[in-house]
Amino acid sequence: MATDSVHQVPRTSDRQTRRKNETRAKLIAAARVLLARQGAEATRIQEITEEADVGFGSFYNHFSSKEEIVEAVLSETLVSQAAAVAAVEKEIDDPAEVISAAHRSFVLRARSDPDWGWLLLRLDASHDLVTNALGPFARRDLKAATKAGRLNVPDLGVALSAQGGAMIAVMRSVVDGTAPEDADIFHAEGVLRMLGLPADEAAEVARRPLPAAVTEQP
Repeated sequence: MATDSVHQVPRTSDRQTRRKNETRAKLIAAARVLLARQGAEATRIQEITEEADVGFGSFYNHFSSKEEIVEAVLSETLVSQAAAVAAVEKEIDDPAEVISAAHRSFVLRARSDPDWGWLLLRLDASHDLVTNALGPFARRDLKAATKAGRLNVPDLGVALSAQGGAMIAVMRSVVDGTAPEDADIFHAEGVLRMLGLPADEAAEVARRPLPAAVTEQP
């Protein structure tokens, strides 16, 4: 009997951990649906727990506030995209092409997965998606391209805001169904021209084949 009780403790603990993880996953999945549909400001914690079909009090066993679960949803949503952007940096030598491919990856992902696109658009309204979540990538890429003499960026902060705002606007036109088929290329070309690359070169760079890390996204 003593042996059985010793072995029962980890089984019970594992079961409790599994249930806790399942509840957390349900809450995040429910929040993702609601945030994509109506944004963070209009979403209430009670709506999240009802969508997840869990008790209201269960929410606070996993998150301290609505802001915390929003950040968790944003983090999980950007995991694969951040990996794709990081892979692009490793596969491409031309820093201008890195920026082009990164921007194209977001526009293409919004087209292939509109729910993902809407979620980022809704969250950007209150969480400044590009600046906070993607800023480290964009800032590093801009610095590298400027240092290499590929781009001319008078002010890094303004350039980050300008290209980020343009990307959000194009993603919205994609999920709205109003963007042309090659919106990713046109957007990347426009960003490169805005950052100082000559028009003919920007057109060529924006049309280069994309690495597998981008084309094989979900």
